[in-house]
Amino acid sequence: MDKEETTWLTPTTHERLKAEYAELTGPGRVEIEEKIAEARSHGDLRENADYDAAKNAQGMMEARIRQLRHILDNAEVREASDSGVVEVGSIVTAVDNDGDEMEFFVATPENKVRGYILASPSSPVGLALLGAAVGDKVTYEAPGGSFSLKVKFIKPYQG
Repeated sequence: MDKEETTWLTPTTHERLKAEYAELTGPGRVEIEEKIAEARSHGDLRENADYDAAKNAQGMMEARIRQLRHILDNAEVREASDSGVVEVGSIVTAVDNDGDEMEFFVATPENKVRGYILASPSSPVGLALLGAAVGDKVTYEAPGGSFSLKVKFIKPYQG
């Protein structure tokens, strides 16, 4: 049996996911059951597109509920720390070889925040940035080739 992977979540993201879970497992389930019941009342289930659509929506919702439960059960909820090196939860300002400056948020996809490029800790750029300090140059391989970034600034995510 594989050891479960911990998902780092900001406190804000954790609360958002808990609220989504509560909505889906409460009012969401009631609403989808009502849609299924109404579609079932339309007659023959073998040729009932409304019923098929409602059952499909129910399946997708239940899959999301399972995904959320897994994330919440395996979450490490904490604020990012200011250790001086890039870690999960860091906002990193980096400059590429063309001199273009970019801001990355090194975090799992659940924590995506508008305005930052998400660098998942398991992605090539995220892996390259982890452990880097200001002034370090990191290189990573991606489908488009080999790329380098110079770390200009690191701060913990506050949100």
